[in-house]
Amino acid sequence: MTEAMPIDIPLAAVHEAIAASRPDEYCLVFRDRRFTWKQVTDRTRRLANALLDRDLGCHTERSELADHVSGQDHLAIYLHNGNEYLESMLGALKARVCSLNVNYRYVAEELHYLLTDAQATAIVVHSQFAPTLAEVLPQLPHLSVILQVDDESGNDLLPGAVWYEDALAAASPERPSVDWSGDDLYMLYTGGTTGMPKGVMWRNGDAMVECFGGSRTAQTVDEFVAEANTGLQALLAPPFMHGAGHWMSFRTWLGGGTVFVQSVPERLDPIDVWTLIEHERLNFLLIVGDAFARPLLDELESPTAREAYDLSSLTVVLSGGAALSAPLKNEFLQRLPTVMIVDGLGSSEAGGQVSHVSAGGTASTGTFELTPGNVLLSADLDRVLDPTDHETGWLAKTGRLALGYLGDEAKTQRTYPTVAGRRYAVPGDRARFQDDDPNNLIVELHGRDAVTINSGGEKIFAEEVEAAIKAHPAIYDCVVAGRPSDRWGSEVVAVVRIRDGHQADDAALLAEAERHIARYKLPKAIVRVEHVVRSPSGKADYRWAKTIAST
Repeated sequence: MTEAMPIDIPLAAVHEAIAASRPDEYCLVFRDRRFTWKQVTDRTRRLANALLDRDLGCHTERSELADHVSGQDHLAIYLHNGNEYLESMLGALKARVCSLNVNYRYVAEELHYLLTDAQATAIVVHSQFAPTLAEVLPQLPHLSVILQVDDESGNDLLPGAVWYEDALAAASPERPSVDWSGDDLYMLYTGGTTGMPKGVMWRNGDAMVECFGGSRTAQTVDEFVAEANTGLQALLAPPFMHGAGHWMSFRTWLGGGTVFVQSVPERLDPIDVWTLIEHERLNFLLIVGDAFARPLLDELESPTAREAYDLSSLTVVLSGGAALSAPLKNEFLQRLPTVMIVDGLGSSEAGGQVSHVSAGGTASTGTFELTPGNVLLSADLDRVLDPTDHETGWLAKTGRLALGYLGDEAKTQRTYPTVAGRRYAVPGDRARFQDDDPNNLIVELHGRDAVTINSGGEKIFAEEVEAAIKAHPAIYDCVVAGRPSDRWGSEVVAVVRIRDGHQADDAALLAEAERHIARYKLPKAIVRVEHVVRSPSGKADYRWAKTIAST
């Protein structure tokens, strides 16, 4: 067990207090549904009471448990973006039930793995996904509560399920009769791009600060309310099933702002995004790297759109979850010169870590200033590095951290080592100091160790090569992977999609890349594809890329 931390203010209590201070302002907007703070409070209380009425909740207090063990029931959220997603997260907290995210792209076998690994006792599911859930229900005897959200699919109610809206209508709108705790869990399943997904468990009191961007100074509910004055009117484009989307949603709420959800949640619709920003006068947009930025910019560059959108209200574009390359940042700044572009770097295991701001002039990417709590650890995890150490280390974080991985003590210990008496989160990002100036804490991020390519004894970071290839204006998208090599053991292959109407031979692409990375890092081959496979959140599918590179 970790050293006990003070029980702090629960997220549910903070949200209710902010709601009480602005009951009639809008809290959540999705399509033609505009929910005030009072209405969101009512609906999430009803959901909490519906769960409590079905005997779900907290059964063992945190103080009695090891870090990798949960004492609560678990509610799986198997939904597209919409009001029901965020209601389910908040309503679960109000019932002392731990919510968790489900990737809606999963096939039956993957879904069975996740719901079993997560020990899910309840689920909220869109009707669209009911057939997939039906395939595995006989193998999930502990899944006792099914709340089904009606949608345009027309699928029937699953056996034993209750319509979501019927469950809310039948439940009490009174504050649930449980004592909310900062110890109650919030769980986020990792993406599983390089292995099977694992559930990262956070105390909600810690997640409120480290994941959801809540106040680091507030000591009382009233102080949280006093600081809820950001004025954010935020459109969160990524799927809520990944951390970036729902983290920023709760950050918006903790600032007293309004969360807007795309009208087309099934995919990124650039017209829908820009139209919402224009019509609602939104000031904040969350995207995920180049995979979101490229189609959004293409829409602005189309002949019919050049004068079509009034985006003067937009002040911040935040990219989280994947890299936003410098060329696309520059395009954004040329199109929207008053916008500030922020790269946010974080992880399921550590929460938010560091950021980089581009505004006006020429943008860059890949460098971040270390903020308090963030350090570089040596490759062997035995010391904290300083700028005079000329080596690549691990980006790490101390302070408020996740407890660990559900049911996996060994992985918890590996990811959260103790160095010089401090517990750190080491999610797997490699980095080094930009120079040896002790007053300069700028680090160069090299990428996830899990997707490095060992070629001839040299470690080459896939994300670093991707950024270099994307510097060429003809590149629409790029994912880098390794393939076996008789000479080098592994060699670098770039899988690229060329922009419509553009041409570039391999020599031109490599010449541009060589301006940004050393020659030994250059791809040995370039494979052209019509479409680069990514997750709905924009993250690269490295398994797919490796298959393409090896064929």
